[in-house]
Parts: sequence; structure tokens; C-alpha cells
Amino acid sequence: MEDVLDVYQRPEDATRPVVCLDETSRQGLGEVRTPLPVLPGQPARHDPEYVRTGVVNCFLVTEPLRGWRQVRLSTQRTRIDWAHCIQDLVEVHDPDAGRIILVMDQLNTHSPASLYEAFAPAAAKRLADKLEIHYTPKHGSWLNMAELELSVLQRQCLDRRLGDRATLEREVAAWVAARNAAAAGIDWRFTTVDARSKLKRLYPVFQE
Repeated sequence: MEDVLDVYQRPEDATRPVVCLDETSRQGLGEVRTPLPVLPGQPARHDPEYVRTGVVNCFLVTEPLRGWRQVRLSTQRTRIDWAHCIQDLVEVHDPDAGRIILVMDQLNTHSPASLYEAFAPAAAKRLADKLEIHYTPKHGSWLNMAELELSVLQRQCLDRRLGDRATLEREVAAWVAARNAAAAGIDWRFTTVDARSKLKRLYPVFQE
């Protein structure tokens, strides 16, 4: 916990950006009947019946100090999918960074070993060498700022019926563009000092 909190205290550095990664899944829900449109004094109306159209996984990476985020959609959430998310982060979004400081939880797919399952050894090593990984503790995923960004994504974009992957991609891309244009950041205030006071039950007790 303190390791992650210390990372969050680092000043902004474009050569060593602090990036948080998290993922969630979304069940596609299609309409069985055409919704009735908005009318004066009456909202749009949807039939309660729906059809499931498959699950899509959302990888979200965010650089809180810069007010930047990106979402990558995949059909599955395998090691290969995570590896391609990292490849995008390193080669497309932060190609000039000397090292990316990456905060994420301890899923078994969230490991440099996954890079070797997706890419040739030389390419996997090159990607792995660009990462400085800091894992949140077990049962401590709330320490990952990407969870906050996923919560905003859910409230502002995903909390409605999105019937297919194409629609989901379009809506998520629009949300990302709007959030990035506004440079919406995260005002993280919980520090190691706070943790030792408010979460002292988690620390061992020593006899003076």
C-alpha cells in the first residue's frame, strides 16, 4: 500500500509518467423492440425485454497528472489481450517515455510473462524494460486510480443499453475524447501519513 501511495506523490515527469491500468467487462444488451422516442414532457421509453449480445472487456489506462486516459476493447481478457494493451501504451501512447510507472492490481494476466506469450522474446523484453510495475495489495484495488476512472466511465457512458460492440466502441471513443479534451484529472489526497493514521489496524503492533 505504501509503495503505491509513494508513487502517487511523485511529481509529473513526461519521461517517467505514472499510469494506472484496470479493466472491466460489459454485457451488450440489444433492444427487442424499437424504443419510443422522446416527446414533449415524456422521456424515451424502452421495452423491459432485451437480448444479450455478448460480453466485451474494457482495458482502461489513465495518466492522472496529465488528465489523459484511453480505453481498449477486447473480446476476452486473456494474457494476450493484456499484452496488446501494454504494447499500445508503450508504442502508441507513450513512445517517448524512458520508463512508464505502471500501477495495477495482481491479476495473473498482469505480468511481464504475458508479453512473452504474445510477442517474440526480443519484442517482449523491449516492452518489459519500459515498465516499472507497482502492484496494489490484495483486497486493495481501491488504491488504483484507474478504478475511479472506470467508475466515471460507467456513470457517464456505460450505464445504459449498448447493443453491440460497434456501438460500444463508438460511445466509449466519444467519452474518451471528451474527457481528454477537458484534461480531467484525479485529485488524489490519500497519503502514507493518512494510511498510518486511518488504517493503523492493518499494521502490526509492537510493544514499546
